[in-house]
Amino acid sequence: MRRLPGRGMRRRVMLIAAAAVLLFAAGDARADTIAEAWRGTYWGEPAGALLRQFGARARQLPKPIDFGDSYVDVVLPRLDIDGFPLVVFFQMDKTTHGLKRIQLERNRHGVNPSAFRAVLAELAAEYGAPDTMCGIRPGPASGYQAAAERIWVRNDAVIRAIFRDTTIEAFEGCLAGDPSLGPCGLTGQLLVRISPPATDSAGCPVPGRSGAP
Repeated sequence: MRRLPGRGMRRRVMLIAAAAVLLFAAGDARADTIAEAWRGTYWGEPAGALLRQFGARARQLPKPIDFGDSYVDVVLPRLDIDGFPLVVFFQMDKTTHGLKRIQLERNRHGVNPSAFRAVLAELAAEYGAPDTMCGIRPGPASGYQAAAERIWVRNDAVIRAIFRDTTIEAFEGCLAGDPSLGPCGLTGQLLVRISPPATDSAGCPVPGRSGAP
């Protein structure tokens, strides 16, 4: 049986999508680099320091977004990578309230191979060839969702570019169950995740393993 996203995951996706739409509208259209999302930051940095550092480019959300082991209440609304805007989420540790990781995410309606290629080209221009290349074929363990990852280890950080394809159910609706619930498959994702080396082994993920990046 194919894996379906849980209610909590669907709610989080809806919150991120809603925030992305509003934040894209608030951003400008200047050309950016991915390095701008984390240049000058440090692990454990408090939200107030991030707001001061990024100034008018940063936004404080009226309600934090839950990311499981972290939360987000500060974002950069728009980082424009070769015409493809991404939102930068500063994920804060729930215990220390310091910066735990940084995640750049493309609005899910705009996820496609062209956007992934633009992100890869920007990362390659900034950091050179990736240290590791990963691929996941569609199958039961991955919820029939194909994925590709490129990984760099640079400047006290592990940088992952992640592209997850959209499964057929997301287009055509549930193959079983109540069709009035709408699409139940896995929608595409384009992420760049920046983490401290202590929390990311910089290896390829194992499909279906809990806690896999």
